[in-house]
Amino acid sequence: MALLDDERVATAMWVGLGLALLALMALLSSVLTPFALGAVLAYLLVPGADWLQRHHLPRWAAALAMIVLTVLVLLGLVLILVPVLLRETGALWNEWPALISRLNTKVAPRLNEWFGWTVTFDSRALTELLASHVSQQDTLAASLLARLRSGGAFLLGTLGMLVLVPVVLFYLLLQWHEFIQRFESIIPRRWYAQVSGMLAEIDSVLSQFLRGQLSVMVGLALYYSVALSLAGFESALPIGVLTGMLAFVPYVGYTIGLVLALGAALVQFDGWYGPSMVALIYGLGQVLEGFVLTPRLVGGRIGLHPLMVIFALLAFGDLFGFFGVLVALPSSAVLLVALRRLRQAYFESTFYGRP
Repeated sequence: MALLDDERVATAMWVGLGLALLALMALLSSVLTPFALGAVLAYLLVPGADWLQRHHLPRWAAALAMIVLTVLVLLGLVLILVPVLLRETGALWNEWPALISRLNTKVAPRLNEWFGWTVTFDSRALTELLASHVSQQDTLAASLLARLRSGGAFLLGTLGMLVLVPVVLFYLLLQWHEFIQRFESIIPRRWYAQVSGMLAEIDSVLSQFLRGQLSVMVGLALYYSVALSLAGFESALPIGVLTGMLAFVPYVGYTIGLVLALGAALVQFDGWYGPSMVALIYGLGQVLEGFVLTPRLVGGRIGLHPLMVIFALLAFGDLFGFFGVLVALPSSAVLLVALRRLRQAYFESTFYGRP
C-alpha cells in the first residue's frame, strides 16, 4: 500500500511539473522562440552534419557548413521571390481598372445568363478594398520605415533573433549527440526501456513527417514552377516556389497559391485561357500531391492526419504565439505516440477485456 501511495505521489508530482512547465513556456514564449527555431533547424540539419563528419570534416566545420548552406538557400529564396512579387503587385495595381471593366463586360453577363444573377462590380468599392490591403511601393516603404523608427524594441528583438538563432543552431549541431546522451542518463532506470522506446517512436514519426514533407514541398515547387512557366505565366517561378513552400500547411498553402495564380492569370491573360490553365495545373497538382508524392515520400503509416496538423498549428499558435507554431508538430508527434501507448494499454487492460 505504501508503494502504491508513493507511485501516486510521484505521478501527481510529474503531472504538476508538466503543467508548470507549460505555464512557464507560455510566459516565456517570446524568449524561447529563437531556441525553438534553432532546435527545429538542428533536428533537420543533424543528418547532414553527421554525414560531413563521417567524411573526415571536423564537427565544428560540419556544423558551420550546414548553417552557411541553410542561410544561402533562404537568401536565394528571398532574392527570387520578393522582387518578382513586388513587381506583380505593382502590375496588379496598374491593371486594376481594366480588370474591373473586364469583369463587368465578360463575367457579369455570364453570371446573368447561367444563374440569373444581376451583378455589377463596383470599381470604387473594389479599389478601396484593394487599397486597404495593397499599397504603393513608396507608401509601403514609408510605412515600414516609420515602423522601424518608432519600434526600436521590435527592431532590436528581430536583430537579436537573427543573431541568436545561428548561435543556438551552431551549438546544438555541435553537441547534439552529447545533449541526447545527457538526457538519457537522467531517465530512471526502471523506466528507461519504455521512455527510450517512446522517444525512438517519436523520432521515427517526426523525422518521416518532416523530411518527407520537405521532399513533397520541393517536388511541388518544381511542378508548379515548370507547369506555370510552360503555360506562359511570367510569374511562374515565385508563385510555384511559394505554393510548394506553403504546402507544409495542408489545404491552406494550396489555397493561397491558387489565389495568387488566379490573380496573375487575370492580370496577364485575356479571356478564359489563364483561369482555365490555373484550374488544370492546380487540379493536377492536387492529384500529384495526394496520390503520388505524399504516399511515396511521407507515407500513410506516419499517422499525422492533415486535420491534426492544422489543429496543432492553430492551437499551439494561439496558446504560445510564434513559438507555439515552431513546436506544434513535435508536440503533436509526442501526443500521437502517447495516445497510441494509452490505446494499447487500454486494450490490454482487464477493464477492457473482462466480460
